[in-house]
Amino acid sequence: MIRAVLCAIGFVLAADPAMAAGSVSQSGGMGRGSGAEGFRPFNALVSQYNASGEQFRIDTHCQSACTLFLAIRGVCITPSARLLFHAGHTRGPNRQINPRATNHMMSAYNGALRSYLQAGGYMDALAFHTISGRDMISKFGYPACK
Repeated sequence: MIRAVLCAIGFVLAADPAMAAGSVSQSGGMGRGSGAEGFRPFNALVSQYNASGEQFRIDTHCQSACTLFLAIRGVCITPSARLLFHAGHTRGPNRQINPRATNHMMSAYNGALRSYLQAGGYMDALAFHTISGRDMISKFGYPACK
């Protein structure tokens, strides 16, 4: 599982190798079900980037558990990115909303985004709710990537 997520995360080197930055790849960034097991590789990357202080870019499609990367202190978002949010759920074919998993995801978001998602009921359903990178920057205060 960790290997699959790491493969899904593209590591992009800036001109200076000392300024290495991670990013969400075009094909990756999707969770494999919610809950402690499904979140483990995402939580590990959040911890790694928070410990190193390196920048992490969300620059493409990011859905489900990928949105946990919003907890990285050095996260930035490009205006063209798309983030998709939904309630946390159990694993398997008969997915059920899991309040514990939802709360874990919500804890990764800043107050403005959390309030918006709660007010709209977007974290009470399994259907995806899309927010553009442009709105993540202008409405919810996440930093834009330079």
